[in-house]
Amino acid sequence: MTETDPHIHVDRKVLEAGPEVRNLISSMLGRTTDAPAVVTTGCGLRVPYAMTSLRPESVTCLACREHAHREYVRFAEQVERLGRGAGSPWRADQVTEAVDRLRDLANRFSP
Repeated sequence: MTETDPHIHVDRKVLEAGPEVRNLISSMLGRTTDAPAVVTTGCGLRVPYAMTSLRPESVTCLACREHAHREYVRFAEQVERLGRGAGSPWRADQVTEAVDRLRDLANRFSP
């Protein structure tokens, strides 16, 4: 934590952040990846990775919360559009469940 910025932020690449993506990459490549030391946040600052969170309840930076909200809404719309298209590998109930979870997460980030 820095003296000038006590806030908890969200990684700019909120959909790619977190251990799940690193685990996926590790399983595909057979190599582990480390969490970055410093990341660019949704508000544009560069902060230590330890000053970010994926949990909406922990994020205190308003601009980062707005960024995460927009990203999750956009992703939910994309999943809904692609999941309902012809040739989609997902069942309608799977798409609905995923979209509902993403929208719930977006609402939890809503300032």
